[in-house]
Amino acid sequence: MSESNNRPIYLDYNATTPHDQEVIAAMRPYLETHFGNPSSSYEYGRHTRAAVERAREQVAALLGCQPEEIIFTSGGTESNNYAISGVAFHRKDRGNHLITSQIEHPAVMEVCQHLEQHGFDVTYLPVDKFGRVSASDVARTVTDRTILITVMHANNEVGTIQPIEEIARITRERDILLHTDAAQSVGKLPTEVKQLGVALLSVAGHKVYAPKGIGALYVRDGVQLAPLMHGAGQEDGRRPGTENVLEIVGLGKACKIARRDLEKNRRHMQAMRDQLEQGLRQKIPDLRVNGHPEHRLPNTLNVSFPGINADKLLARLAPQVAASAGAACHADQVELSSVLKAMKVPPKLGRGTIRLSVGKMTTESEITEAIRHISTAASLV
Repeated sequence: MSESNNRPIYLDYNATTPHDQEVIAAMRPYLETHFGNPSSSYEYGRHTRAAVERAREQVAALLGCQPEEIIFTSGGTESNNYAISGVAFHRKDRGNHLITSQIEHPAVMEVCQHLEQHGFDVTYLPVDKFGRVSASDVARTVTDRTILITVMHANNEVGTIQPIEEIARITRERDILLHTDAAQSVGKLPTEVKQLGVALLSVAGHKVYAPKGIGALYVRDGVQLAPLMHGAGQEDGRRPGTENVLEIVGLGKACKIARRDLEKNRRHMQAMRDQLEQGLRQKIPDLRVNGHPEHRLPNTLNVSFPGINADKLLARLAPQVAASAGAACHADQVELSSVLKAMKVPPKLGRGTIRLSVGKMTTESEITEAIRHISTAASLV
């Protein structure tokens, strides 16, 4: 149990994060006092409009772009949908080929599969045993009909970081746009868009200690997208609907904090992750760690317990430790996730795989307790 509140130790930060107290404080006035519609011309609206634009600047500062290149959305899923569908339908006169990977989040994979029903061809690239896409595979797959490549920055299940900068060099040589789903990497790794070389990048607020239901999409200046929704002219005409001021303020503050504390949080999360990994390896010698040994998120530990069923292990752990089997959105499934299948993890190991992800609020004492609970549970199932 967590010492502070007698609740299970939370080790599922890749699923969602708690609200940062600074974020809550920044949002509170827009819950209690400042309710105006940002489109209104009087004082109530001017105040909230200023808050939205300040948040836009905060998100842009974290991503190293211009504020006008940021569009606020309802979350990472909408950002991915808008980026991929928007490019596909706007550029369909240039070609109909898209490239992605076999380990993308459903918010990317499902969009690509939907586009296949509308005349687009999609190549789903394999990954190596560490869950990493090969940039040379990308180069070999590009055709004169390729209009978009979408590859996640870091995998949500195993934490493997993809060679986005290498892929970007390929796209620069041709008239191809590159999108990356950075939901898991924002706040954990540097995600400056110019360094990455991407044209579009998706952000999910609830992965960076902001509320659920808010996100952002970076769209490089000059890139045009077909509309995802139709309505009034908010977000410079690119995303209709009255702005979610309360949560936009929260996302802006969260991005400001992420930029301020990026290196400190990265070091802390990696220390907690490494302590957890080393402790479990000592207790369970045949434990298998999935994902790249170096190119992975500092907070993510994906482990397989030979001969153990993940759902039974998590059920026994539930009172003491909160974790997930594979992707959180598929936590009720025992079968191998698409990520583990793509990595060719043997089914006997895959069925005993859980994801443990720490956060900036994780403590050493929690890790010590988690090691004890997990190793004990593994010996009993």
